Amino acid sequence: MNLHHLELFYYVARHGGISRAVRHIPYGIQQPAVSTQILALEQDLGTKLFDRQPFRLTAAGQELYQFAEPFFSKADEISARLRSQQAPRLRIAAAELVLRDHLPPVIAALKEKHPALRFALRTGFQAEMEAWLHDGEIDLAITPLDTRPQPGLKCLPIVQLPLVLIVPRSSPLKSAAQLWAQERIADPLISLPAAESITRAFQKGLKEMKVAWPTSLEAPSPLIPQYVANGYGLGVTVNLPGLVQHPQVRVLPLPGFAPVEIAALWRPPTTPLVDDLRAIIAARAEHLWPAA
Repeated sequence: MNLHHLELFYYVARHGGISRAVRHIPYGIQQPAVSTQILALEQDLGTKLFDRQPFRLTAAGQELYQFAEPFFSKADEISARLRSQQAPRLRIAAAELVLRDHLPPVIAALKEKHPALRFALRTGFQAEMEAWLHDGEIDLAITPLDTRPQPGLKCLPIVQLPLVLIVPRSSPLKSAAQLWAQERIADPLISLPAAESITRAFQKGLKEMKVAWPTSLEAPSPLIPQYVANGYGLGVTVNLPGLVQHPQVRVLPLPGFAPVEIAALWRPPTTPLVDDLRAIIAARAEHLWPAA
């Protein structure tokens, strides 16, 4: 018997049908895929497990559910219990900028309460972090939200960061609207790689205004102000405290562009360590962006 097929059957039986089960399975899977794998389970067992319309378990289905339910219903509970018995360790994934500039004081505050706490840090994009959460590889993610978080994940909004344009201090530009009025923007665009949330949000805003301005130079966030100061073009980033401090550049707001939303994601059941981490993150966000 395929254990994955058995797990899917457990959710179908527990929630009274395939369409309802899909909304509760703690990872992304489509209804047709569940149907196909349930059929494979029935073929493997040589018996029908439930009637589809209306939904009703057969005698064989009831027997199989009674067998599977004690294990799958307690899987999250035993998982949390085993994690709590190990040496205290938090696994956090976050955007590089968050890891470098904002996580160190969070870690310091957490270690004041848990001096023996160990950390494992990694970086990635939202989809990667959500997969790591579902697979139990990390405890919490801090990520820009490109899409709605996957089912089964909890979300704590942290802040919405407006996009800004970085221009040389000597530039004649007084507003971004002067750029959009040009028939063709001659200044090269300096931005993060195309897959980054900031770049995606900026390009989406340009598309809505029917403005074409492809990236000419990809660079990490901390280097963008320096490249702008050196005359390589104009840069786009978010209005983050301390990010743009170069004396030879200035910042122009980008009205009409959607902000980049930063959020913390985790998969329940949670642990006291993750609860403490979330509380510290929320307090730091309130300190940095009290009006956000």
